[in-house]
Amino acid sequence: MKSRRGFTLIELMVVIAIVAIGSALASLALPDSDRRTLAREGERLAALLEAARAQSRAAGVPVRWRATASGFAWDGLPPGAAPLPTGWLDARTRALGNAALLLGPDPIIDAQAVVLTRPDQHSPQALRIASDGLRPFGVAPLTP
Repeated sequence: MKSRRGFTLIELMVVIAIVAIGSALASLALPDSDRRTLAREGERLAALLEAARAQSRAAGVPVRWRATASGFAWDGLPPGAAPLPTGWLDARTRALGNAALLLGPDPIIDAQAVVLTRPDQHSPQALRIASDGLRPFGVAPLTP
């Protein structure tokens, strides 16, 4: 009697199915680096806006944030205060058509928001950093 060599079609299909499921799960587990970078920029900007808001309240002077071609700028920071960064972590991050944000010195400010985006060939992404004037600035995805 001859011995059989090789695999049956069923065995091959089971192995292919296992490999396909494993690769699908691995691709879902990998984070989208562009989305993660934009989220990090949004969280950083929200923290910076709150730091400037605190400096404004402590010194009793208005502080203004505005977008520039190469990043952003702070106007009115109190002299002697710790300087705040003026650039994005990633050069592709942009603030879209946003007016300047006035951050104080009053404890309650007007509701304000800024939209951040990163141009992407496949799917442009955007985040909204906003405050209702009473609560701190927070990050939310921009809904279409």
